[in-house]
Amino acid sequence: MIQPAKEDRLVDAFGRVHTDLRISVTDRCNLRCTYCMPLEVVFRPRDELLSYEEITGAVRVAARFGIRTLRLTGGEPLVRSDIDELVRQLAVVPGIDDIALTTNGLLLAEQAEPLRRAGLHRLNVSLDSLRDQMFEAIARRRGLDRVLNGLSAAKAAGFRRIRINAVSIRGLTEDEIVPLALFCRREGFHLRFIEFMPLDAEAGWSDRQVLSGADVRDILTRNIGPLVAASRRDAGQPAIDYDWVDGEGRVGFIDPVTNPFCDRCDRLRLTADGQFRNCLFSSVEWDARGVLRSGDEPDEIDARLAEMLRECVAAKKQAHGIGSSTFARPQRAMYEIGG
Repeated sequence: MIQPAKEDRLVDAFGRVHTDLRISVTDRCNLRCTYCMPLEVVFRPRDELLSYEEITGAVRVAARFGIRTLRLTGGEPLVRSDIDELVRQLAVVPGIDDIALTTNGLLLAEQAEPLRRAGLHRLNVSLDSLRDQMFEAIARRRGLDRVLNGLSAAKAAGFRRIRINAVSIRGLTEDEIVPLALFCRREGFHLRFIEFMPLDAEAGWSDRQVLSGADVRDILTRNIGPLVAASRRDAGQPAIDYDWVDGEGRVGFIDPVTNPFCDRCDRLRLTADGQFRNCLFSSVEWDARGVLRSGDEPDEIDARLAEMLRECVAAKKQAHGIGSSTFARPQRAMYEIGG
């Protein structure tokens, strides 16, 4: 693999080298999860979203500066038509080594095989409960059976690195923790618990609702068995992983509130409407869509995108600041930024 010259890497003022790009392909979703979306929502007009060709063009530029891994998100990315075609385009971009996708799983049964054939490497599936009633309480839609069918289809299609993402909310999800862990141990999925963040569209978040990763680990060890810290495979990964001592799988904890991973963050974001962001909680965006649709010559567009990426990375703050007196919620909710 050809590495970019040192001076061409995307390095911020704190020495963090950026190699990961999260790409939201749509703000639309077929669920209305309380920690992400309002019950009633007006989505962006279709012509405001980047085309697959525009996304691929932005990725080609980013790859020249060391972006190696991509994650497709939403909203729900599988509601975007022919998403496997985007995967196919991205899979042949020079320098891109890994493409992952985060989905709620409702449409996965129909699309797992086409996505695998197109070149998708990894899947993350959001699943907060294995009980219909609780699933509907959180998602505000039915569909647990479809998610489970989607997971089965993904395994049949040949996906071997499937992660389950579960959001932890105090007073709501405690009883879901052990059943999810037992399910993932049995099925061979890598379970990750994510602390509730202040990105809900209805602005109801409170630090009193944060069920910490430490508390979840305590529940798991008391009810299932001991965990031991696992070696870190990727220095920039947000999760701290643990292995079950009995050898039956792995569980991870993403603790952006109680144990932020800002010091090792290596990711940038591209929203569905074409804005670069250097942090999930950023208050500033850089308008890649305006450049891509400027009508300039391709070389000029690439040069402007390259300069925009440098500016975006250079402006990245040391930390998101949740819990500090200077923290301000982003104006956009999770579904508008990209999970």
